[in-house]
Amino acid sequence: MKTPIEPTELPTERIQKTLARCGLGSRRQIEAAIKLGQMTINREPVTLGQKLQVGDKIVWKNRAWQVELEQVLPKVLMYNKPLGLVCTRKDEKGRPTVFDKLPVVKGQKWLNIGRLDINTTGLLLFTTDGDFANHMMHPSANIDREYACRVFGEVNDEVINNLLAGVELEDGVALFSDVQAAGGEENTNKWFHVALMEGRNREVRRLWESQGLQVNRLKRVRYGGVFLPKNLRQGQFRELNAKELEILFKDTQYQPASQNLVVNSIRKGRM
Repeated sequence: MKTPIEPTELPTERIQKTLARCGLGSRRQIEAAIKLGQMTINREPVTLGQKLQVGDKIVWKNRAWQVELEQVLPKVLMYNKPLGLVCTRKDEKGRPTVFDKLPVVKGQKWLNIGRLDINTTGLLLFTTDGDFANHMMHPSANIDREYACRVFGEVNDEVINNLLAGVELEDGVALFSDVQAAGGEENTNKWFHVALMEGRNREVRRLWESQGLQVNRLKRVRYGGVFLPKNLRQGQFRELNAKELEILFKDTQYQPASQNLVVNSIRKGRM
């Protein structure tokens, strides 16, 4: 039998952290709404950094939520992205997005951990937990990404040494932490596996382009300790099980809260 939680043991948490983790918006969006006076807690204006506790009622955008306590691990989904999909929830040009066919999660929404450009395929991770998503993408976590890329042009030792040492791009110095020839040569095209510790826009392609080379196929095959399974076809997804989550959290040095504050929608009549 579980020991009941005493009131003094109930956790508190800054409102922007809770709402971001529950998928209601980014921390920046939530902080902007607070500064503009668009949000209330228990019918009182919210102050930036104010802490939530169990039982609080939040009203924002004519919707209401109640703060409750749940003991739940983040959901994490792996997805094999096909060509032609963009990594935004809605696209102004009407192009299909990676969110279009993801499974529905009641009371939550999927948040993408990093992005892939429209011409890149392979492993994308999604989670329902904004705090975990931020952890996975933050440079301080030192989580590398591995890509298989087919490169057009002559790749010699000097090129590889340059890419490992670092080259100046328009947004700063970038480098690969590893470059390995992968065989499968096709005339002047050669396959390589490369790894890097960040995910700037088109960074893999731009690194090769800095050496006068062109990437004509690019696929992400690993994100940290999560590998793209060979049996997961393009367009398919699979949720990580409890054992895989345990390994992922350990590998990325992430400590999920044993008990999380969550916000659940309440009907307008109870606002």
